[in-house]
Amino acid sequence: MICWNYFSVKCNSSIRSAATIGCRLCYNEGHNNLWLVEQLDDKLTIETCDDSCSGTQMDFKTVKENLVDESAANAMADLFKTLGDPTRVKIIHALSQSELCVHDLTQVLDMGQSAISHQLRFLRNLRIVKRRKVGKTVFYSLDDDHVEQIFIQTLQHLRHD
Repeated sequence: MICWNYFSVKCNSSIRSAATIGCRLCYNEGHNNLWLVEQLDDKLTIETCDDSCSGTQMDFKTVKENLVDESAANAMADLFKTLGDPTRVKIIHALSQSELCVHDLTQVLDMGQSAISHQLRFLRNLRIVKRRKVGKTVFYSLDDDHVEQIFIQTLQHLRHD
């Protein structure tokens, strides 16, 4: 999440750096600290490593070598952004239960045909849903089992105590 509201982080009564609100790490030049800045309920919280923290004994080279590449990271971010829209989530959930045509989806979601069609086109472009034409009717379903598994896993995570 990016918010363009900036504020300054005070360290030892002088301003050292600026950070963006919303789960972003900010390097504090004066003290070599990393700051995690969040805004929760209109209150800013700032978390830092202790001055005595020297990190872990982790082999960073191995972690860095196995890190997801930029292209895959962007594709994953696009997928999760897609799941960030409640209408698309409802469409995916409906299609995880049954193959449906646009008319069926308008009835299930109580939405207009153009709005459903717009969302389906968006989901199709990201290969989340696919279509099958029978005569003049177009049926939509999830593109593959991976999409369904991501959706099921997310629901299970949210329902987890």
